Amino acid sequence: MSVPAEPADARAEIHVRLERVGKTFPGRGRRAAPVVVLDDVSLEVRRGEVFGVIGSSGAGKSTLLRLINGLETPTSGRVYLGERELGALNERGRREARGDTGMIFQQFNLFRSRTVAGNVAYPLKVAGVGQPERDRRVARLLAFVGLLDRAHDHPERLSGGQKQRVGIARALATEPSLLLVDEATSALDPETTGEVLALLGQVNRELGVTIVIVSHELDVIRSLADRVAVLDVGRVVETGTVYDVFTRPRTTAAARLIGTDLRERPSPATLARLRSGPGGGRLVTVRVREGDGEGERAEERGGARPGLAHVFLAHQVAAEVVFGGIRELQGRPAGSLTFELSGADAAVDAALAALRADGVDVVEEPAGNA
Repeated sequence: MSVPAEPADARAEIHVRLERVGKTFPGRGRRAAPVVVLDDVSLEVRRGEVFGVIGSSGAGKSTLLRLINGLETPTSGRVYLGERELGALNERGRREARGDTGMIFQQFNLFRSRTVAGNVAYPLKVAGVGQPERDRRVARLLAFVGLLDRAHDHPERLSGGQKQRVGIARALATEPSLLLVDEATSALDPETTGEVLALLGQVNRELGVTIVIVSHELDVIRSLADRVAVLDVGRVVETGTVYDVFTRPRTTAAARLIGTDLRERPSPATLARLRSGPGGGRLVTVRVREGDGEGERAEERGGARPGLAHVFLAHQVAAEVVFGGIRELQGRPAGSLTFELSGADAAVDAALAALRADGVDVVEEPAGNA
């Protein structure tokens, strides 16, 4: 009989780990108070995943990346890449850690005096890679990002999206296992943003590179990341899968940041417009999320979950969708629908009670004079 393999060390699966990290900068001016940018931040990034960090401007996102790549040192706490604590490494160890970490910037940071090929080759030259190997890697990477035919052009002849592709190729030149992406699509139009995100997804899937991406653009995180951390005034207030955090934020800060993106509930002005219509029914907003309604009542039914329309029909309540929408998030439905419900008040109350008993998030919108 074969002996089961020992489970892998869980820590070996953690690529980046921050333990109670703080970062404080001196205030500007002799009497200015110090500025706390990060405060007691702990998080883990799994090897091979895409991990997103979101937060409003000034939340500390870029500083967090600079701590991971060693450009900044923490005021308190520890930063690990695998089992290596960055603060405990000597200069040679720090160089090796930086060599295993690629960085992509918002403003591209390409050398104007160098060609596309020269920009990609630069980190290899600094690392002492010989000319034949440099040429092979540059050609392979430019083919990977779709710019082999632009190898001898200079950056001023490229579009913004092409410049970012060069930046991605350059970041991959030393064959890093970790890629840090700092607002890489903020300067790009929506179509080009989609192309760059698709390329980063390809880097993750085909090359197995772990990606940590920070952005204030929620579309970027929604379309690319596996898990996400929410930063608010320097603190991590929530972490989880993109689906869980975006569809059911647990903290006020996350809900404030994400709620505007999902447009979960109609605004007061929209509610007033809806109530001015001929229907006159009660307005309720139902959050649509995979897995809702699969609680005890679902178990009693053998796991079967009736649709919303069936619940309303069973209680003799007419329901019309008047606001909202459903989108796909990580291959699952996410969004909200606002219904106008018509029927006896007792029947509507019973239908809403049945939905809530199934774990469905239901909010009855306040009356017009509320």
